[in-house]
Amino acid sequence: MEIKKGHIFSLLIIMIIIAGAVSIASAYTGTGFSHNVPSSKYHDLSASDILNKYEDTSCKVEESAVCTHVVDGDTIYLDNGEKVRFVGVNTPERGVEGYITSKNFVQKLCLNKKVGIDIDDSKHSDRYGRTLGVVIVGGKNVNEMLLKEGLAEIMYMPPSEFYPYDWANGNTHVADTHSSSSSGSHPTSSESTSSSDSANYVGNANSGKFHEADCTSVSKMSEGNKVFFSSRDDAINQGYVPCKQCNP
Repeated sequence: MEIKKGHIFSLLIIMIIIAGAVSIASAYTGTGFSHNVPSSKYHDLSASDILNKYEDTSCKVEESAVCTHVVDGDTIYLDNGEKVRFVGVNTPERGVEGYITSKNFVQKLCLNKKVGIDIDDSKHSDRYGRTLGVVIVGGKNVNEMLLKEGLAEIMYMPPSEFYPYDWANGNTHVADTHSSSSSGSHPTSSESTSSSDSANYVGNANSGKFHEADCTSVSKMSEGNKVFFSSRDDAINQGYVPCKQCNP
């Protein structure tokens, strides 16, 4: 039977789509860790105010560069092209309660500033090619600060030069690194925010803005980025800012 070129092309497209779907399905989805620390807690604090709360770290700066982008509370990009994953800690993923607060905290300390990195000598990088290390600002350990502020959970994955339990206080949540969901007592986003049926406001975890439920921007929003709030104060306390179009 003669196979037409058009059929071969269609088969290739189908194979590419299937491969993409498998890749997405196997992508890292986090542990489910969340927290309810409001961004307003740090709104009036400068980076110096926060740094002054902590003792100098014993970690050593092995390289330094300017932070050009903050992906979330535990991943930053540097102007030397390096991607750095904060070793020993895990912060909420995009779309999960606490994501904005943890990200904003790191932005305040690191963005557009020279930061130091103490690279994990036992395991230099993760499977995504990100450098594993302690981020140092003003002589202070930012990984440790995230734990003590309740903005991250411990994620100890040996082999590692660093032992994050030494950084944390007794109330710090510990990640379950053997499953995709955490077994700790922190509420998940769905437990602490309103459901989509009763929500009056919808936040965009990507942009950090919140909208009236019937705002046209909501219909254009990815489902994965939607965070639901029952009140305006709830959205603001989570660090979201009002949409300028619908003025919620």
